[in-house]
Amino acid sequence: MNNSYKKLDVYAKSRQLVVTVYSLLKHFPAEEKYALGDQMRRAVISVPSNIAEGLSRTAPKEQAHFLDIAYGSLMETDCQLDISLDLGYISREMREMLDVEINSIGKMIRSLKSHRQ
Repeated sequence: MNNSYKKLDVYAKSRQLVVTVYSLLKHFPAEEKYALGDQMRRAVISVPSNIAEGLSRTAPKEQAHFLDIAYGSLMETDCQLDISLDLGYISREMREMLDVEINSIGKMIRSLKSHRQ
C-alpha cells in the first residue's frame, strides 16, 4: 500500500482546511445546514480526498486528473467562502486568513501536478 501522500505538506494543509471549514460551519444559521453548509462540506473534503486518490494511482495522467479535481474543489470552496462572507456568516478577517491558506494549497496542487505530468 502506497500512502506516501500523507507525508506531503499539501495533504496536511488541505486536511487542516477541512477542520477549519467544519469549525466555521458550526456557527452558520440552521437553515444553511443542508444548503450552503452541506455544499461546502462536500467541496472542502474533496480536496484532500482527491489528492490521496490521485497520488495512489500509478499513471501520471490519472494522478494529474485527480489533482485537477482537488484544485477544482478548492476553488469551489473558495467561492463558497466568498458567498459566506457576502451573507455575513464569516468575518472579513477570517475570509482573508482562509484566502491565504487557499492560495497556498492551490499553488502546491499546481506544482505537484506539474511534476506528475
